[in-house]
Amino acid sequence: MVHQLPTGAKDLLPLDVAQKRWIESRIQQVFQSWGYQRIITPTVEHLRSLTAGGAVDPESVIQLHSNSIDILGLRPEFTASIARAYAARLGGNVATCPQRLYYNANVFRRRSNNTSEESFQAGVELLGASGLLADGEILMLLAESLDRVELENWQIILGDARLTGALLELFPEQYRDKVRQCLASLDRISLQEMDLPTDVKGYALELIDLRGKPKDVLSRLSNSAWTSSLTGEINYLKSLIELWESTGTTSVDRLILDLSFMQTFDYYTGIVFEVACNNYVVAQGGRYDHLLGVYHPQNISYPSIGFCINLEDLQQALQSRLPQTLVTSKCLVVAQSPKAMQSAFAYAAKLRQDLASDAIELELEFRAETEVRNHARLRGITQIAWISNDGAASLESVS
Repeated sequence: MVHQLPTGAKDLLPLDVAQKRWIESRIQQVFQSWGYQRIITPTVEHLRSLTAGGAVDPESVIQLHSNSIDILGLRPEFTASIARAYAARLGGNVATCPQRLYYNANVFRRRSNNTSEESFQAGVELLGASGLLADGEILMLLAESLDRVELENWQIILGDARLTGALLELFPEQYRDKVRQCLASLDRISLQEMDLPTDVKGYALELIDLRGKPKDVLSRLSNSAWTSSLTGEINYLKSLIELWESTGTTSVDRLILDLSFMQTFDYYTGIVFEVACNNYVVAQGGRYDHLLGVYHPQNISYPSIGFCINLEDLQQALQSRLPQTLVTSKCLVVAQSPKAMQSAFAYAAKLRQDLASDAIELELEFRAETEVRNHARLRGITQIAWISNDGAASLESVS
């Protein structure tokens, strides 16, 4: 009988783990340097908690059998779980804000073809903070995280759910849903073929093309005859772009403003974004100012924003820069006879204490010296310690 994993589940072999840890350790160093602290939430939640507030589509949750009347599910993402965990604890005490939290674990999602998928995410949530400084912090923290792992050719595609929603509200009500669908799928052809009044169609085509360098897009938006009532929203984005550009880092030119870029409108309330690199979406996030109120006993909400990094997509995008071999042991300790076994264990223990950062292996068989040397070479071990019956150690370099 062949035993196989369920579809979508994953085994990570040592090299996969080494590459994953290389990425995670660098990202976590950045998170911690900005004052973010790690949170761990349960893998299993009540389905009603995972889907509250429209944050998660119930169809995407892998549901579990339970003796309880409540349906349980595996977490498909972290934002809902963190919102649930912190909403009640924040109470009405704004003095505890902002809360800077980060996470790093696996998530589970059911796909549209009814298959399941396990994946790994790392990310942050900034709870109880709004405005330019909070939005700017999240964007700059994301950029620094990507630079820390030496990712190349990445771009942030930035949208604004509030502004795009306001732009759609300018359409006559009977056209909004159709235009929204075309914008979400970047379907310019369907938009052109849609039976719309000439002026409405012109505005819709103008909206779907609002993509490019931030200052160019905002200039076109400011000069549009349709947007005179949206000065406040436009000026906010202008200020955010100016804050981003003021950093003077190499990431400045990596920002693309796309006002046709949309996430779930019931969930996001401000800026939304994703990071694209070599056909991979390595990160996404946005502002959600009402979600915590869904979980709060008194429906008190706290403005919040966050992002998640898709670790497997990032690993694929980084593949050429990641470790391609495993770190080998420094030394192989060999008992030359059964009488030398205790001395071999003692010598190996001393080496591990003296060389805290190096791995020390024990030879587990009594083989000929030639076989031991060949074994060491195959494993990439450069030194052998031969332990004699009297406990003496003789060191040999292996080339």
